[in-house]
Amino acid sequence: MTEIQRILDQMLRAHEGDAWHGPSLREALDGVTAVEAAARPVPGAHSIREIVQHLAAWEDTLLRRLAGEPLREPAEGDWPRAATAGEDEWQALLGRLDERARRLRDAVSALDDAGLDEPPYPGTATRYATLHGAVQHTAYHAGQIALLRRAVRAGSAA
Repeated sequence: MTEIQRILDQMLRAHEGDAWHGPSLREALDGVTAVEAAARPVPGAHSIREIVQHLAAWEDTLLRRLAGEPLREPAEGDWPRAATAGEDEWQALLGRLDERARRLRDAVSALDDAGLDEPPYPGTATRYATLHGAVQHTAYHAGQIALLRRAVRAGSAA
């Protein structure tokens, strides 16, 4: 197995499932409604929706970085402002997240191991560090979402 194949495996596990650490991002989001996604059960914390918007924005930014665009942060900002939205908009956002994750994996699959020690463009982390960072970023936010989902549902049961 090549290093690219290993990275792709970890990206897929962090996003889709069978991650060693617990629920993947999509498993943590499974069944979350638009109302739950917008809730703020922890004062001062981001909502699930804001985290999903953040992840989608960064996956697109990483895809564009790998293509050589010198981006420091997403065009819509690090934490895009969450608009109040209904179930249709929430489902569309989840679809956008999945699409961006798939496109990022497609771009990674076109790389070869020899280029992993090089940055996508001068002054940035290597592709290796960037891609492993993307896996860590997904796992980190999946954990936050799992906790927020539990807090939202505990609050509605009270």
